[in-house]
Amino acid sequence: EITETVAITNLSKARRFITELHDAGCLFALDDFGSGMSSYGYLKDLPVDFLKIDGQFVQDMDKDPISLAMIKSINEIGQIMGKKTIAEFVGNRKILELLRETRVDYAQGFYLGKPAPLEDFPHSGL
Repeated sequence: EITETVAITNLSKARRFITELHDAGCLFALDDFGSGMSSYGYLKDLPVDFLKIDGQFVQDMDKDPISLAMIKSINEIGQIMGKKTIAEFVGNRKILELLRETRVDYAQGFYLGKPAPLEDFPHSGL
């Protein structure tokens, strides 16, 4: 993950960094997408694989039609660009249902599961 704020601080360095690590097989998520003032303006220049929709929109999308509209917009742009979308801060069933209706690709948040130490997860054989 690379945060939107860090990426726009030096766009050319971020682009070069992501491209070099892509060549090594890494994938990138642009974290907190939508929180910056010029998000859409530089998105075409960053070769990220995922857009993580900022949780400030997700956590209120079931009560705030503007947040829902922003998520729909971010998701649509991401899909058109061939990027997968991830919604942060999924806190209840209604939000999860709205994300499914909106066709967001992935979700994370306390409604789905709380963070846990890695040793609590069974070994995957890797």
